[in-house]
Amino acid sequence: MLGMYEQHYGFSAKPFKLTPDSEFYFPSEQHQRAMAFLQYGVQQADGFIVITGEVGAGKTTLVRTLLQRLEDPSLQIANIVSSQLQDSEILQLVALKLGYKVKDNPSKVALLNGLQTAFTQKGQQGGRSLLIVDEAQNLSPGSLEELRMLSNFQLDGSALVQIFLVGQPEFRETLLAPSFEQLRQRVIASHHLSAMTAQETQAYIEHRLSVVGWSGQPAFEEDAFGAIHNMTSGLPRRINNLMDRTLLACFLDEEELIAAHRIWQIAQEIETERKAGLAAEAQSIAMQTPLDSSPLPLQAQAVKVDKANPKLNYASSDGAYLDPPVDRERNSFEADVDALEQRIDEAMALLQEARLLLRQRTLDPTAPTVEVS
Repeated sequence: MLGMYEQHYGFSAKPFKLTPDSEFYFPSEQHQRAMAFLQYGVQQADGFIVITGEVGAGKTTLVRTLLQRLEDPSLQIANIVSSQLQDSEILQLVALKLGYKVKDNPSKVALLNGLQTAFTQKGQQGGRSLLIVDEAQNLSPGSLEELRMLSNFQLDGSALVQIFLVGQPEFRETLLAPSFEQLRQRVIASHHLSAMTAQETQAYIEHRLSVVGWSGQPAFEEDAFGAIHNMTSGLPRRINNLMDRTLLACFLDEEELIAAHRIWQIAQEIETERKAGLAAEAQSIAMQTPLDSSPLPLQAQAVKVDKANPKLNYASSDGAYLDPPVDRERNSFEADVDALEQRIDEAMALLQEARLLLRQRTLDPTAPTVEVS
């Protein structure tokens, strides 16, 4: 059902949904490069492909677009969303997503043996398996090691399983740990999905509007696209949020021109709501957390005031200079935003998991399954 502004502007659908939708995939330079890496990986049929990007950079949309383009009937695909899984749960989830039965409380050895048997049977039939793990930054070291073990399964010198790891920027740091040297050696391609440029931001907005039948109304003021890019840093999810709110506001106020000052105004409203949400979240956490009477690790001490360089007016007890309070507050807010955005992603991931598990009940009963004990 179309909303108010969609009907008013003659759109066939909501152009700026917050949930990933491959129908609106926009091939920016960065997204095209990432897609090329993914397609290359599928052709190589071996090793790991790693794709990282900021929250809201379009990683999930990229993966869903790839899945729609894959037309190889011999390819068995499992799209896994990692949400704080325990070490032993990743193997069970792999088995379930591939349609295999899993007994209660199976051992790690039993799971690995069962999966190897299943993959081998698939390979003997001319097929192979592709695992796509989204939100890979949530994987524990143990889960990553178990995935690496799956990548070792071979038949006649050919890999039976290929794995794509898609995650946030911190996942790149995780892979640099010495304990993941063997996994890094199996990575055949890696790409970080950066934000879009100002020009790409405008093209992205016009692309999504054209998908739903935009006829030029509402129109955009010359500086409006630049304001949108500045307020969103060129990240698709932030653009979608700002544009959705802007279109609704322009409809309610009967405005047919999206002006730059309107973009700034709505962006400030979103920022105010975000800070209010952070404050409420912090208050909720504080009410649930017992007070800690231990001394703070850094104690402020008096120093000589230097008006020319305010940052020198703050020092820790060990003489290390700190940022002024305004900077610390800003950095704290930014960290809280990242944490909340990650929690939203995890909630969406859990919802997707629930839908997939429900869908499994309707799987074709004649499909081949392997019971993993």
